[in-house]
Amino acid sequence: MSTLTHEQFLKRLAGLKLLSLDTDGVLTDGGLYYTDDGEELRKFNVKDGMGMKRAQAAGVKIAIITASSTPSIAHRGNRLGVDYVFLDCEDKLQTLVRICDEMGIDLDQVGHVGDDLNDLPVLHAVGCPMTVADATDEAIEAASFVTRKNGGEGAVREICDLIVAAKG
Repeated sequence: MSTLTHEQFLKRLAGLKLLSLDTDGVLTDGGLYYTDDGEELRKFNVKDGMGMKRAQAAGVKIAIITASSTPSIAHRGNRLGVDYVFLDCEDKLQTLVRICDEMGIDLDQVGHVGDDLNDLPVLHAVGCPMTVADATDEAIEAASFVTRKNGGEGAVREICDLIVAAKG
């Protein structure tokens, strides 16, 4: 895990302008469900959604950036009023840089929650890299903060509550 004191971590959270989230393994438990027709389904945690809304109310924009192309992710993001939703994203860092350019912010004002190898470039680039309790060892090593909860089980809410508290 990257070394930040608790005070340094809270200071970074207080300065966040954007929270970027992976989907599978972060907003979901990483399980995929298939109907008999081959449709892919995911289960999202309603507590994470409330946390995201609270973070937005505290002035933080939310982005969902995922390699998945499943429309249910966009539906969930739209239902929550998420500011940016990018599906089928092969280069998450490039997408995040474009969002930062549009917002006029630096990567050090961004927090990202990712749980696997394809999140590592973003975790290494942002000011506040975070992951979930059941992430890969590599993601845990790259993160400044690891949630107590697993992905899809309220981990994003845990982070959003910390952001809201840090912003006062």
